[in-house]
Amino acid sequence: MNIRVTGSRRWSGPWNGAPWIWGFAAAALVWLVILAISGQGGGQTVSLALSLAPYLVIVGLGQMLVITAGPGNIDVSVGSVISLAGFVSVAAASATGSAAVGILAGIGVGVLVAAVSAVAILGLSVPPIIATLAAGLVASSITLSMANGFTAVPDPGLRSALNLRPAGVPLLALAIAVLTVLVVALLRRTVYGRSLIAVGQSRRAAERAGIPVARIIGSTYLLSGALAGLTGALLAAYIAPSADLGTRYLLDSVAVVVIGGTLISGGRAVPVGVWGAALFFILLDGLVNLVGWSTAAQNLLKGGLVLFVLFLAGGGDRTASLFRRRSRTATATTTSTGDDTDG
Repeated sequence: MNIRVTGSRRWSGPWNGAPWIWGFAAAALVWLVILAISGQGGGQTVSLALSLAPYLVIVGLGQMLVITAGPGNIDVSVGSVISLAGFVSVAAASATGSAAVGILAGIGVGVLVAAVSAVAILGLSVPPIIATLAAGLVASSITLSMANGFTAVPDPGLRSALNLRPAGVPLLALAIAVLTVLVVALLRRTVYGRSLIAVGQSRRAAERAGIPVARIIGSTYLLSGALAGLTGALLAAYIAPSADLGTRYLLDSVAVVVIGGTLISGGRAVPVGVWGAALFFILLDGLVNLVGWSTAAQNLLKGGLVLFVLFLAGGGDRTASLFRRRSRTATATTTSTGDDTDG
């Protein structure tokens, strides 16, 4: 089932025509600026960006699904899940000698934390931002306990795999590109995906159409938790587990979704746009580090960019609506004047 909503939430400007293109365009612009300032090879910069962007893309895809579910839906526990999943994954892999077990353990942690959030949201009617914040605080407390005296080291085989670059392209980037294609297929070709879009466009209409809204929303949070857990497992192997491993991914995961073209009000998901926005953010981090900006200044810049994008999206809607109202008023006035003349 595919319910389409038209009105003030959608307008026929370039943002609606190809919303994914802006992230890639911004990434290309930042890349050119880095090239001009540093004078280093452009291919090396792109390769480094492709090495770091997949981690942000994974968690961003999960956040995108949650935001697509409609107004108020957001998962602010992803940063805490990433940190906790990193420790659990490394510990499990070290104890069993299997990197696969470690990755599955990280995913399991994400699903478990997300399940707590889903129960609070659907069973207790707690607002999503409060429910996921509370679940994230619990995860953070467990992370701090595990970090005290933690001695396990990441699996060397998994770390080597994450650093593989056939033909200069990171293997992980190729794998996450495939994952992105699967998410696109999930949204377009499955009952779940069409139902999620319908719920995001109009929850009341989806309920009247017989869509199991609670099941769709609960599944979406579980998917977000699983992807955040996967991010933590891979990131801990690539870098190292730490209590603040996922801190930056909370703001960044929301920002890449919004800049990538997904509607913050729900009902439209743009998985490809997450890639463009993630590359933009990674390259932007490189640029501000190159010119010596602090972390606080970087976060201020990212927050400003998100607000700017939201202003453009909302402003376009308001401008189009105002233009239509003025056109109708002008037409009515002209008609009225014509009638008086004829009389």
